Order: sequence, then structure tokens, then C-alpha cells
Amino acid sequence: MAYPLYVAFIWHQHQPSSQSYGMVGAGHGRYQWPWARLYGTRDYGGLIKLWGRYPTLHQTVSLTPCLLAQLEDYAQGRAIDRHLALTLSPVEKLSPEQKVEILTTFFEADPRTQIFPQDRYQQLYEQRQRQGLNWCISHWQPQDFSDLLAWHNLIWFDALTIAEDREVRDWYFRQKSFTLGDRQRIVSKQRQIIQGIIPLHRQLQNSGQLEIITSPYGHPILPLLADTNIARTVQAALALPDPRFCWSEDGVKQLQRGKQYYRRIFGRESRGLWPPGLAVSPAMVQTVAQLRFEWLCADESALAQSLSTSAERAGWLNSVYRVPTEDGELAMVFRDQQLSDLINFHYGRYSPSQAAQDLIERLLARRQPQETSQPRLVTIALEGDVTWNSYDQNGFTFLHQFYQQCEHLSRQGLLQLVTVSEFIDRFPPTRVLAGHNGIPSPLVGSWNGGDFSKWIGQPSQNQAWDYLIDARQTLASHPEATEENNPEAWQALYGAESSDWFEAFGQGHSQKILNSEALFRQHLIRLYHALNETLPGYLQHPLIDQNGDRPLGGHLYPHWDNLTNLIPWQVANSLPVQGGNEFVQQIYYGHDRQRLILRLDFQRLLPELDPDELHLAWYYPYVPHGHAPLAIASLPDQAPLNYYFHHHCRINLHHLQSHHEIAVGPNRWHLNPQRPQLVHQDEILVVVIPMTALPETRPDRLHLLLLLAEQGEFMANLSGENLLEWTLS
Repeated sequence: MAYPLYVAFIWHQHQPSSQSYGMVGAGHGRYQWPWARLYGTRDYGGLIKLWGRYPTLHQTVSLTPCLLAQLEDYAQGRAIDRHLALTLSPVEKLSPEQKVEILTTFFEADPRTQIFPQDRYQQLYEQRQRQGLNWCISHWQPQDFSDLLAWHNLIWFDALTIAEDREVRDWYFRQKSFTLGDRQRIVSKQRQIIQGIIPLHRQLQNSGQLEIITSPYGHPILPLLADTNIARTVQAALALPDPRFCWSEDGVKQLQRGKQYYRRIFGRESRGLWPPGLAVSPAMVQTVAQLRFEWLCADESALAQSLSTSAERAGWLNSVYRVPTEDGELAMVFRDQQLSDLINFHYGRYSPSQAAQDLIERLLARRQPQETSQPRLVTIALEGDVTWNSYDQNGFTFLHQFYQQCEHLSRQGLLQLVTVSEFIDRFPPTRVLAGHNGIPSPLVGSWNGGDFSKWIGQPSQNQAWDYLIDARQTLASHPEATEENNPEAWQALYGAESSDWFEAFGQGHSQKILNSEALFRQHLIRLYHALNETLPGYLQHPLIDQNGDRPLGGHLYPHWDNLTNLIPWQVANSLPVQGGNEFVQQIYYGHDRQRLILRLDFQRLLPELDPDELHLAWYYPYVPHGHAPLAIASLPDQAPLNYYFHHHCRINLHHLQSHHEIAVGPNRWHLNPQRPQLVHQDEILVVVIPMTALPETRPDRLHLLLLLAEQGEFMANLSGENLLEWTLS
């Protein structure tokens, strides 16, 4: 029989709770971050409305308990976050500290897709970038702050709401002159959308179009809770905390609470499980089966390591597997890395029609070439919120066009979107994964390249595990502190065990990362207080910066062996390519203690590029240095190309050679022996500039220009009209 290709989308909807106490507490109250509210307005509320318009396309969504708790708080008016409090503040009464916070955090959005499409928001953004924070505080009028507060919220409405809600559409048309009353109405509209999220999900689940699944309560990496040494199964030399964390019962409790929370919200049992990080291990798989989940999703890297097969990838990946355990059988589906990562990281650079068509063609290429007794199931598992930040119109045009093609192909019997459970019910799995003690060995891995280095192994991460180990042992020394008579202690533990904090450690000193670090310690502090135990002194101070593993002011920690791998760069800053798009498709930048690092993704292999030179030029604002113009032929006499710079690096793209010079006078350049180091692979070039090439007293920022040239003659300005302002502090 010729089957259509079955496709299971699994959307993972998750935001860590940024309350400074447990995941759900009687007090509710203040959240540090606005992301559950903002992503709730745009993605969780918008996607469910979009899905409702395509009832024949069935999908699966993971709603984490800690996200649902926040959505309930916002829907019932029990929560307020720092951004929300500022949004509702009279701008005439803003303190200098509040203005600094607004100017620092209210531009946290993708400039290309969220800020630049709105004229007023772009105007405010460019003033902040060009003139600096102090200038804005001195020169902005109350109306400027009011408009910024409004636009920080307005850009998070989904495309359907913008098109169909007259009031929201009028705000977009107006662009400026927002009042406090307008901002109150914007917030009211957000709450209205959030109030509909859970009922709409329940409605689509009851109709059979949607399957909703759960995850462990506090979103921990389950294999690491059972035994942190599991990380060495796939990375033998990884540095790990000693003694190890080994509390498998915590994973059981978190899974049980996740099931209970789901049952309370949706009135039924969750058949499937989304393990955070798609992280699995043999012990964890058996626990999931013991708790009577029917299926779970993992990453294809775990399956590949378990099978060690040379067979065609589509043959072994696009299947459902039976996993026998001592506590019964469990079905497993495995994420198609390629397709999931294309949506997550790449299609945002395509036009919506190109992206939709490319995805359709790749799916159809996975169909069986002949009739078979068992159809294929392609599993696409990905984030359902941050994915859309890089898309125009937040991905709605792309999804519309993709869904329309899916409907057409479904009518032809070529492709069908299904929930995981309905596929398993119709086609019980026949492939078996079995090994030692009935469990495949090793069935270990995560979606982080198959290992656990995203959550453990760096010095600051291991130190956080040490803190957690001490706290867990303290709780164990209080057998009277059960979940029934001391729920506060257990809520604090579940909060501290969240994967989100460990993922953040080692990634930088952005305010969000610092807040993560502080929230992790506050969970532990609350645990000690709940037990009436003496607080360890180290919890009063930030995690110690060891061995330079935490960047200073950047968002980047790439290892030398993966500088050209895209995944670590998702936490870096990205620069929209203003000119030269035919040569360069993406630019990332970040830094750590020792290096400035840029990554350029070119459109073609480096030796095949027409421009053979990349030029980097920068200066330090407000710092007296020698400055000189760039000696590049045919350089237009216009800003910022005609600025004077302090540093100039010339890189030959064909021969991969670098040259660095420093200005010592108005028109004098001297050779600087500290040259950039180059790492390259195919179309990718990574430029690494040692911090020792900067002044001994490092400035807090620099202004960078990026140019392309051909044999010394100007070709393209990658930076556009604005220099890149790179904050180093």
C-alpha cells in the first residue's frame, strides 16, 4: 500500500519562571522577565489561532508546567513583571534609574524583523545606538519614553491580531504620540489574548486536531538529575562536579508533578512527554515508562549512537520505535535535526515562499520510493517561540504558505500532518530498540549535538552543580520536610534544578544572564530558609568567574573546535547585513575575556568570492587616540566610510592572510604585530582578534565598520549607514 508521508510537528512552548521564589506560590507577584507575557501575546496566543484555521492539519504541542503557571498568573491578573510595571508608569515621573533601565532593556528585540519595520521604533533605536544612553536621558522628552514603552509591547502582537483587531491596527498606523491610556489599553489587550491561550488549546485538543503533552515540572535535564556522570558517556574527558549529583528520585517527583499539573489544566492524562533538552538516558527512559507515559521524543543523535548503523538515514530515522523496559513498553520518536534546525535557524533568512517550498520539497524527498507495509513518520521538533524572532511577520506568512501546501498535498494523498499519538494508534511501532537489561545501550544524548555540555562541564556550571549538591544533601538531612508539610522547600529545589539556569551559566554577563544566576541562588536561599538552616555565605555572592569561562559583557562562548558550527552562535549577537547581501548572508559577533570574535557566513566558498578582501576598521568613542582615514581605492566620501579610525585590519579572503595596523597620527598607520587569527570552513570565516591588540586600559565599547574590497578597491559596505556599536563591558 502506498502511504502518504506522515509528519509530526512537536512545538515546545517553554519559558522559565523568573520569580525569585518557587514555580507556583501563593503570593505570585513579581517576575523579573516579561517573556512569558510577550511570547504569550505573540506566539502562544497567535499560533493557536493560526492552527485553528487549518483543522485538517494535526500537530503536537508541549506546554511546560512552569510556563502554564505564568500564563495563569497573567490571565488572572496576579502577576506583574519589571517591564510591565515600567510600561504602566507615568513617564513624567520616571526616575533616572528607571530611564536607564528602559533605555537598556526596552530594545531587546530583533532589529531587522521587529524594530526596523516600525519607523518610530527604528528612530528611537538609532538615537540610542548613535547618541548613547546619556544623550537620550538628557535630550529625550517624556513623549519619546512613552513611545518606546508602547513599541516595546506592540511588536509582540501576532500578525493575525494586527490584521484583524482594529485597535491594534490603528496603533501600528499611528506609530507615535502614545499616552499612558494607550499603554494601559495595550496591556489590557495582551491580557485578553493570554486569557484565551489555555481554553483555545483545550478546544483544539478536544476536537482531535491538537495533542498537548507535558514535561517535568521544573524543566530539569532528567539524565543529569539521576547521575551527572552520565555526561561522560558521550564526552569521556568532560570535567564534572565531584562529588556527583545523583538523585534519581527528584526526576520521578518532577515527572509526577508535571502529570498532575497537566491533568488539572486539561482534565486528562498526558500520553506523551517532552524531556527538556530532548535529553535521554537508559535510567530516565525506564522511569518514564514506569510512570505510564506512552511515548516520548528524543533527538536523532541519541538514536544514531544507539543504532551505529550505516543504513540510509531516512530508513532508520523516520520510524517509531518500541522500547521494552522492566516496567513495560514505551514508544519513541526521534527529531529530524536537519528539518528542525532549518526552521529554527535558517529559514528566517529566506522569503516566506522560498522557505515554504524548500521545506515541502525536502519532506516529499523523504517519501518511500515504493509501496510498504509501514509508513514513515518525520518528526520535526522545535521551539515554538524564539524560532520566529528572525522571521518577517514572526513567521506567520511562512506558516500560512506552508500549511496551504500541506492541505493541497493532503488532498492528493502525498503528505499528512498528524499528532504523534494518532499515528501510534493507527500504526503501532514494529521496530524495537533493545539492549542490555531490555534498554538500548547507550540510548544517551540530547539535542545539543548529542551531549550534555550545554548544562554541565564549564567551571561556572560545575560550581552551580556543587551548590545544588550541598542544598540537596541539606534537604535530605531533614526527613520531616516532606512535600506535604514543607512544600516551600521542595518548590525551591525544583526551581533550582531547572535546565535554564545551567544553560545560562558560562554564556556571558548580559543582564538576562546575570538575572538567571541571581534567580538560581535565590531558589537555593529560599530552600535553606524553608529548612531553618544556616545560609552558606557563598550564596550571597555571584558564582565565581573561573578560568575566563564567562565572557565579559558578551553573549558568546564558542570553543575553538566549534567556531564554525552554527549552534553555539545562536546565543551571539547578529548584525543585519546592510550592503553586500549578494556576498554575505549573516554576521555574528561576540567576545570573551581574551578575544573579539566575528563570524561571517558568505554566499559562496571563500576562494570563489569576487571580493577578495575583508576590511575591519574601528575606533573607541570618547577615548583620545591617533586616528587616520582608510586608504582604500574608490571609497565613497560619505559617512561613515570617510570617518577616521584607530584600528584597521585587512584580510585576504582567498589566501586567508590578515594584516593589522594602528593609527599613530592624523594620516599615519603603523603595523600592529597583534594580527587577527582566522578560522574557516567552506563558506564560513571566523575572525578572532586578541584582546591584547586593544589598549591596555580596555574601553567599554568600540565602533566597527566592515567593508568588502576587490584588489584594494571598495566594493560593499556591510555595516550600512550605522557603525556597529560593540559593548565590551
